[in-house]
Amino acid sequence: MIIVTLQREKCIGCNYCAEFAPDYFRMSKKDGKSVLLKTEDRKGFYTFKTANVEALEPCEKAAKACPVNIISVKSI
Repeated sequence: MIIVTLQREKCIGCNYCAEFAPDYFRMSKKDGKSVLLKTEDRKGFYTFKTANVEALEPCEKAAKACPVNIISVKSI
């Protein structure tokens, strides 16, 4: 299981996550911040869970590239 979490309110809109993991992240046209696809807001945290191991590499790249460290990726 891969768990990806985004703290959207702290996003600065650098676009790295959308570049490294376009299947999982998009940039909002409304406010220019990152959106973790297929998630809902839970007190400022957006979480995506998947059993697809192919999500691990691009999401880890996005997390490492994020200059404000608001993306976490866990493999359990």
